[in-house]
Amino acid sequence: MRLDILGNLRRTHYCGTLRSEHVGQDVVLCGWVHRRRDHGGVIFIDLRDRTGLAQVVFRPDTTPEAHERAEQVRSEYVLAVRGRVESRGPDATNPNLPTGEVEVVAAELRILNTATTPPFPIEDEVEIDESVRLRNRIHDLRRPVMQNRLELRHRLFQSVRGALTDQGLLEIETPMLARATPEGARDFLVPCRLQPGTFYALPQSPQILKQLLMVAGFEGYFQLARCFRDEDLRADRQPEFTQIDLELAFVGVDGVLAVLEETTVRAFRDVIGVELPRPFPRLGFHDIMARYGTDKPDTRIQLELVDLTDVFAKSGYGVFARAVDAGGVIRALPVPQAQAISRSELDRLVEESRTWGAQGLGWVRWTEDGKWQSPMAKYLSDTEREKIVERTSAGPGHLVFFVADRENVACEVLSKLRIHLGERLGCMDGREWDPFFVLDFPLFELDERGATVPMHMPFVAPAEEDLDLLDTEPLRVRSTHYDLVLNGVELGSGSLRNHRSDVQMRIFSALGYSEEEARRRFGFMLDALATGAPPHGGFAFGFDRMTLLMTGGQSLRDVLAFPKTQRGQDVFLQAPSSVDTEQLNELGLRLRREPGGGGE
Repeated sequence: MRLDILGNLRRTHYCGTLRSEHVGQDVVLCGWVHRRRDHGGVIFIDLRDRTGLAQVVFRPDTTPEAHERAEQVRSEYVLAVRGRVESRGPDATNPNLPTGEVEVVAAELRILNTATTPPFPIEDEVEIDESVRLRNRIHDLRRPVMQNRLELRHRLFQSVRGALTDQGLLEIETPMLARATPEGARDFLVPCRLQPGTFYALPQSPQILKQLLMVAGFEGYFQLARCFRDEDLRADRQPEFTQIDLELAFVGVDGVLAVLEETTVRAFRDVIGVELPRPFPRLGFHDIMARYGTDKPDTRIQLELVDLTDVFAKSGYGVFARAVDAGGVIRALPVPQAQAISRSELDRLVEESRTWGAQGLGWVRWTEDGKWQSPMAKYLSDTEREKIVERTSAGPGHLVFFVADRENVACEVLSKLRIHLGERLGCMDGREWDPFFVLDFPLFELDERGATVPMHMPFVAPAEEDLDLLDTEPLRVRSTHYDLVLNGVELGSGSLRNHRSDVQMRIFSALGYSEEEARRRFGFMLDALATGAPPHGGFAFGFDRMTLLMTGGQSLRDVLAFPKTQRGQDVFLQAPSSVDTEQLNELGLRLRREPGGGGE
């Protein structure tokens, strides 16, 4: 009696693993029909599983029953096949296929399931609009490129787990249903049926919880943590994502960075066979902002910014002088050997800079005979010209771009221009991988309203040497925050934490919290620190970003099985969706009627 549909056809080999050494062996393969071809009565089927393709041959004269069934199959049918591995011979070998030297001559075929016609070929070479891919995600995930990316993601999981376990950290899960805390983004809220009118929050990160684990004495923690943030999406951001989250007790900055470097090096070695250069360089925040205009630069691009604010402090060029008088800066980007940039391209760059936030983009070109070409050249004094040449090392063939604006705007515009022109002109130093740490971030910054806010989060420990400035000049206080950057991508960030409740309260005070408010919102944390918290610090890798970097994909949607669109929708699962009124009533919720809408 057959107990299941496979019967005696139990898989013995995967399709993509067959090689010449298997010739003469009887095998059973299972998979999907990738392609079917009828060559004068002999039927060839390329059978596909997650390891690759194998060619299966059905001959009417030797196995008429299997051949008759093979005539029925179509693309994406699910099959089990038993047969013998034979050599194709030198004239029939397919050199583009790992299994191209062999084929399976079928003796038995079982059709396990039929299939609707796929919306696109299950191949990598076919150009498919992303919206079509996401609507038909099951077919998209069958493509080899997606299978390989998600397999790489799995291997990265295993490498990270092994590396952190070997370094003495314990994998500990933290709750998915927690309380709302101010961490920089909107929370996803979950109504509590048993406590009407109250809500859980899905974790933006396990930050507080992992600190509490250190206070509780576990000394080393990690978790491949699911995190949720209700914020606007982009190519490298999803509403739910995965962090490699870790925390260590009794460490300083050097101790945490050593763990991060070892884990990163091992991951790249294990997963893609790359040996990253060690030790990772350590760059200061203010230094890289001055040189590159961003705290996550691709330093392989050999272009750097130059500060010319002092040169134009008393300039007769009104645009620059007014910017300096208003507290702004003049930053320049020198670009050598820029002859390939035409005047029309310069005009396009000026227009594009406005979309990046610039009010304008000035430029000067030096011709081969040393002459200046620029709409702004006639406004510059001889002294200013001399200083520009001195600071930028400009000469024949150079272009120098200028932005006069607030420092953050000038930095952002020129950093984007630097990447664009660096890639456009090939200003790269030849390194394939460029890992480094960024240190010495400020603890606080001013928001658009002029209020003091954390540059990263309120639990970052200040530099020990700057504790005296905390109450008097908080904007001068340096933090123990650190980032890991690779090829212009921030792979993650972390810091030492406040392990003393009095220092944590002083930080809350600098942020404008009264003691009562701080106690109401963070009393559990302050009380925990007072029980005897050890010095501790940690980090959170962006696991999805690391996977994207290793696979060379274009967006996070390329490395997630079921991603969201930029509107936060899963178009395959059709989420989010409406729910029944009965379910809302159980939760004590009622939908507000919008003008012209149909809500309650």
